Amino acid sequence: MKLQKEFYLESAPTLAPKLLGKYLCVNNGKEVLKYKIIETEAYCGSEDTACHAKNGKTERNAVMYSEGGVAYVYLCYGMHSMLNVVCGKKDFPEAVLIRGVEGFEGPGKLTKAMGINKSFNKESLLGNKIYILDGESVEYEAFKRVGIDYATEYYRNIKWNFRIKK
Repeated sequence: MKLQKEFYLESAPTLAPKLLGKYLCVNNGKEVLKYKIIETEAYCGSEDTACHAKNGKTERNAVMYSEGGVAYVYLCYGMHSMLNVVCGKKDFPEAVLIRGVEGFEGPGKLTKAMGINKSFNKESLLGNKIYILDGESVEYEAFKRVGIDYATEYYRNIKWNFRIKK
């Protein structure tokens, strides 16, 4: 069953572990690609110095200020598309980065495998192009987020990276 709007209205730190065990789906016009989400990472508000909203609203991050249930896709290092699930209430910027799916660990690897690029930015997760299906409840572990050395010490050390327990 496709996740409904209400599911996406929670805060990023609450939603991130709930996405584990769910299925990320992309309809590419020929087939529906479907992979279990195994790793996520939360980014929450302008006070989070690792979040794209740390300097306020810009053209790039404006979609983060939407009500939950849309995709935020941006380019990292000019070559890797990163897929984020915008969540929470309108006008409060927060999103969950999908860091890994079964078979493709790493956010750039999963988007490449699934054909996700910047054309998916602002796409509703309630439609048929990209969506998430309910899955199984899983046990998970929490870790520090990856690749955010520029953030303040508090936000570098907060455990908002979630992975299915192996």
